[in-house]
Amino acid sequence: MHKFRKICVYCGSSGGVDPAFVASARRFGRILAENDIGLVYGGGDLGLMGAVAHAVLEAGGHVTGIIPHFLQKKERMLESVQDLLIVEDMHERKRLMFERADAFVALPGGIGTLEELVEQLTWVQLQRHDKPVMIANVGGFWRPLLFLLDHMRDQGFIRPQLEARYMVCDSVDQILPQIEAAWGKSRAPQRELRPEL
Repeated sequence: MHKFRKICVYCGSSGGVDPAFVASARRFGRILAENDIGLVYGGGDLGLMGAVAHAVLEAGGHVTGIIPHFLQKKERMLESVQDLLIVEDMHERKRLMFERADAFVALPGGIGTLEELVEQLTWVQLQRHDKPVMIANVGGFWRPLLFLLDHMRDQGFIRPQLEARYMVCDSVDQILPQIEAAWGKSRAPQRELRPEL
């Protein structure tokens, strides 16, 4: 049985051009609910954010939405979630998402999704936490980022002793098994150091 109870999903407030993006978000939402794992996400009702949240709710799962007050209308806050936190700014949103999640998954998204993912990779690299970070490379979406990370290693900017640990999968069906395996390795008791924002 898995020890993790909630997964934070970073993803776009747009659906993107490939129908596989929305389909994968909806499928992952159902997978979370079927495995009794709560969703922590940005609180919106648009794009992939709305797709994953609605799928969790429709399958009887639990959703925590965290949204800054200035995005309530812009991202069409989803009021039907069980836990809805309206916060002051993006920093508070990201801090609470971090605190309430046991692992992080990046589905396709834009600059905000990229920023949230890279922040988690940075905190892992600096050993501020060791929660699993998964890059869901749906339809090869994250391939350019993965190439860039490899390039950074090749050029000596990501050194072996300061590796940015993350996992990659091509299908949302692989996410939970890979996170489960990462937890099962028991690197050490899970650290919950609070990253400095």
